[in-house]
Amino acid sequence: MALTASASHNPVRLNAHIHLPPNFSAFETVAQAVRLAADEGLCLLGASNYYDYSVYAEFADRCRAAGILPLFGLETIALLEDLRDAGIKINDPGNPGKLYLCGKGAGKIQAPDSATRVLLDTVRRNDSARMSAMIFRLSEVCAAAGIELGLSESIIVERIVARHGCAPEWVYLQERHLAQAFQEAIFEALSGAERAAALERLFGSPAKRPDDAVAVQNDLRSHLMKAGKPAFVTETFVGFEHAYRLILGLGAIPCYPTLADGANPICSFEASVDDLIRSIRARGIHCAELIPIRNRPDVLTEYVCALRRAGLVVTGGTEHNTLDLIPLEPRCLGGEAVPDEVQAIFLEGACVVAAHQQRVAEGRPGFVATDGALNPDYPTDEARIAAFAAEGAAQLRL
Repeated sequence: MALTASASHNPVRLNAHIHLPPNFSAFETVAQAVRLAADEGLCLLGASNYYDYSVYAEFADRCRAAGILPLFGLETIALLEDLRDAGIKINDPGNPGKLYLCGKGAGKIQAPDSATRVLLDTVRRNDSARMSAMIFRLSEVCAAAGIELGLSESIIVERIVARHGCAPEWVYLQERHLAQAFQEAIFEALSGAERAAALERLFGSPAKRPDDAVAVQNDLRSHLMKAGKPAFVTETFVGFEHAYRLILGLGAIPCYPTLADGANPICSFEASVDDLIRSIRARGIHCAELIPIRNRPDVLTEYVCALRRAGLVVTGGTEHNTLDLIPLEPRCLGGEAVPDEVQAIFLEGACVVAAHQQRVAEGRPGFVATDGALNPDYPTDEARIAAFAAEGAAQLRL
């Protein structure tokens, strides 16, 4: 590996995956996210939003002003029908065949071509239609429980705009947005015993913590919004090829987000790391990512080192896609430190992504081509990774 500095002897702090508002996020503003990253001494910060990337211009400006290298990424969801039909869970422990797929180092994300815009618009339309239907069903279920809230899609968007100071056209609603909006409206309308009684009617059982905003949001999702619940609306997913082409069209490296022991039991697609490697490489995926806060250090080390030995680029992050404002420097489950050898691999991976992003933005060949094929200018996976890692390290002045 080109970069072997350990976290303990040469602390290089970075995070390749967070969500920024108006995505559902722990952060109120982009400024807050970048300020916290600077306070923790991060030298690189990667965003990985769903569906709209307009906020990345501010993100880039604030990162560069703070001396932080910004990475642009995305996250999307696809359905693999063959794995669904076989009952195989990929990286969503609740839904067979449902695949989360990321793109790293999206050098064209702010200027996609027309074909890529069509792919993105399809994803946006599908998801927006589902959110609209879910808002209607949530309103019906609440009204049936005697809770009239008057919420609509436009009102929920207005709340997000007011909270984050963003343009309304940047907002693409997620389930967590809906849960937060309905929780806030319930808290505004009801309090005390009246609220507890209303929530019991709504959920069919007492709310464990009727005065805890986050707990009630989670209850709304689990009691009303999940599959088989009264406000659930079936998701309309694109296929793998659609998601894959979208990521490549935005100039990014397709990346497999790995749960490992973040699911219990480990999803069958990931249960054998060797099988996982074969499966994702067969699909043209040459990068993987882990979110260490989900993982025990030993399991994290097992997966990260095996992926890297197989010639894949590996990155790490925190997501920050809940209201929990945890530190930006990744930590393992229970707050344990990420092992040094894993830190070194994450640093190398982030440097590869940074170099790819810079090359693509300049119109030069990146780590992968627009068809997903690996850059052929290098004789081996190790030579390719080493060259890109060195370029990225130079950007970070390492």
